[in-house]
Amino acid sequence: MAALLRVWPPEMPYRLVHTGQHSSPDMSGVFFEQLGLPMPDTFLGARSAKGIQRAFERELRTHPCSLVVVTGDVTSTVACARAACRLGVPLAHVEAGLRCGDLRMPEERNRICVDRLSDWLFTTLPSAGRHLMHMGKRADQIFFTGNPMIDSLLHFLPRARRPSAVALPGAYLLLTLHRPHNVDAPRRLFALLDTLARCSPVPVLFPVHPRTGAVLRELPALPERLRLLPPQPYLEFLYLLRHARGVLTDSGGVSEEATVLNVPCLSLRASTERPETVTQGTNVLLGTSPAAIPSALDRLFRDPRKAAAVPERWDGRAGARIVRVLGRIHDHIHRNK
Repeated sequence: MAALLRVWPPEMPYRLVHTGQHSSPDMSGVFFEQLGLPMPDTFLGARSAKGIQRAFERELRTHPCSLVVVTGDVTSTVACARAACRLGVPLAHVEAGLRCGDLRMPEERNRICVDRLSDWLFTTLPSAGRHLMHMGKRADQIFFTGNPMIDSLLHFLPRARRPSAVALPGAYLLLTLHRPHNVDAPRRLFALLDTLARCSPVPVLFPVHPRTGAVLRELPALPERLRLLPPQPYLEFLYLLRHARGVLTDSGGVSEEATVLNVPCLSLRASTERPETVTQGTNVLLGTSPAAIPSALDRLFRDPRKAAAVPERWDGRAGARIVRVLGRIHDHIHRNK
């Protein structure tokens, strides 16, 4: 959203709604501060899907609007999309059309639901537009605008800063894990972490997502090479990623950032909704078995750079493209009232 609001025209009024899905300072407030986001007009203070939907319905009744814009594929996205649909408010989805083909993932179910409900869809990749056409969306509803998250990456990269409370080794791997299939089962999570730490020739820095942290407390002692860190602010995480020998992750967003930064990326997933990060970028799908880690790390340190290219329209101007289209939609809605 920061990429859109940086270029939002003053003549087009908006309200920024914070749902409350993440409300702790290190998972919410610090991002508003570092990304230069304005303070939200409304804080719903809800965390569950039902709670967010009910609270956002109240927000829409209290402050009627002509269009709701949602981003991504998280719980907040689908809850607010359902609220808009229930009240008959037109809906636009930024980062639409992504598909990994695994309906066991809640994010995949969320994407499909939000895309079906949306009147206008903004895509980050050509493959996303094809998925939307396949599900029956019209070509005039789909806009290939590029990736607004990369706008923020390129905008803030010069300000990336070394974490002050972290003693950085000369070389390290970066690890992020938060998806249920990797972190919800303690035994499985331990196997992944133990294998990675024992096979890596350099320390592994692991900023711990709150979801993952709750499970880590149930695990036995891990090898010292694995260094647990608190969740990192955006600018500090950019620094860690930019300077890593490689990143292991189950995050689609991190695989996008690694592609643009030309950092080798090993995804602990069997599929990805961002296939261009594999076919064009630095991303390699390992699957979810710890057995795949040793050989993958060996290849990474022997031949760390695969030929990579930045996908089309990941150029720092996606937000401006999206906002121009939203302006036309806004004018169209008001002309037809």
